Amino acid sequence: MSVFEDAIDSFLGPIKELLDDDGVSEIMINGPHEIFVEKNGLVYKVENQFPNEDSLLSAMRAIAQSVGRVIDADNPRLDARLPDGSRIAVVLPPMAKNGTTVAIRKFSKDDLTLQDLINFGSLSKMGARFLDICVHLGKNIIVSGGTGSGKTTMLNVLGGRIPKTQRLLIIEDAAELQVEAEHVVQFETRKEDPTRGITAVSIRDLVESALRLRPDRVIIGEVRGAEAMNLIEIMNTGHDGSMGTVHANNPLDACTRLETLALSGDTQVPPDAVRKMVASAMQVIVQCSRYHDGGRRTSHISEICGVDNNGNYVSRDIFRWVQTGRDPETGKYIGEMVPCNYLPSFFDDIIVNKLPFPKNNFIAPDWAKPMLKKAS
Repeated sequence: MSVFEDAIDSFLGPIKELLDDDGVSEIMINGPHEIFVEKNGLVYKVENQFPNEDSLLSAMRAIAQSVGRVIDADNPRLDARLPDGSRIAVVLPPMAKNGTTVAIRKFSKDDLTLQDLINFGSLSKMGARFLDICVHLGKNIIVSGGTGSGKTTMLNVLGGRIPKTQRLLIIEDAAELQVEAEHVVQFETRKEDPTRGITAVSIRDLVESALRLRPDRVIIGEVRGAEAMNLIEIMNTGHDGSMGTVHANNPLDACTRLETLALSGDTQVPPDAVRKMVASAMQVIVQCSRYHDGGRRTSHISEICGVDNNGNYVSRDIFRWVQTGRDPETGKYIGEMVPCNYLPSFFDDIIVNKLPFPKNNFIAPDWAKPMLKKAS
């Protein structure tokens, strides 16, 4: 039995049934006596409890030890990947006023495909086919969205569509991506631990190494710091079809977010030049959203068309999800992804490569035109 499995049996008994329940995607512990779970996209309080704060703290210490980390008064935060692929984040008192606070995002055991996303209602068949074409043509793609919106799932699916003849390097803070491709190399950062003489290895360090290892494409799992400049440079220097994720609410916000992160480092590049680099690097943005009915859907597939004369990013929606109603029994939103009457600038690439995606696939249906106009 592994140290982690032993920790579960010995310390995580109060939530073991939640860990074993495939329907639970996230477990949120707000101190020993208050536990919530996410199920089918919605959050519910459960009756499970830990006996006291000491038992919960002991469980977190055991988990930290199982992954070679320490959590104590001097190291009150833990952000780690568990052996089964799940991600855990912990904050200890006195920073956490409710008591030891934990979130465990469980790793999906299923290798999802574009067809699965269609079946779930996250994508239309036409939208999925278009994204497949974008990957095939080597268009740079940013997957944008909030926490728990399905960004990692989408990136996994898109990464799995990369041609088998290409070498893919994946760089992450905590390895979450499980891309099913022919030739994949995965890198994970390392946290500094002065007590053990361990130095930090950052995403920027790994990008530098990755570029010397002959990648055809590079994926940076989650861009949340100065490594945004590295991703922009990768996309602008011959590694077509590279990808990454960023936390943002819509495609234009994704551009601004990447620009801000790129400027947060020690770059000497002027802000105006960074903006132009961002606009040039990002070609397609896939916006993932979590709706109030618990559904995770692809709300936008958009093209970034540079900057205008005022220096503002220009984004044009190619496909959008529009809501047409709500099921009175289940409360689930009713809607579909529709084209937005915009022909992407790289449509000639689709024609030249003889890919079966005719121009009329970009024409919005008449019933959706008023909704698209209202949303724009």
